[in-house]
Amino acid sequence: MTYSKEEKAMWLDDWRKSGKGAWAYAKENGLIAQTFVGWTKREQKEKSGFVELKPKIKSQLRLSGILIEKGDIKIHLPCGASGNDLSAVIECLRAAV
Repeated sequence: MTYSKEEKAMWLDDWRKSGKGAWAYAKENGLIAQTFVGWTKREQKEKSGFVELKPKIKSQLRLSGILIEKGDIKIHLPCGASGNDLSAVIECLRAAV
């Protein structure tokens, strides 16, 4: 079955108000659980504000952390970096653009 954006928004809003897990909510309401869980994940991804890195940007996972390279810019985040550290790096990049 295909749902419109409005219908998906209605189901997601009702689910949030229910306080139930996505899988259980979907089953109780006759929705395909796997599809509904996908909706919730897409919604969370859209609200996160993070942007997918394009293939031109090299990103490597190293034992010492993550190295992100673009042109002559290199950003190294150590393994122990927190979400706040990553947010600070992103804010600096936004200010520089």
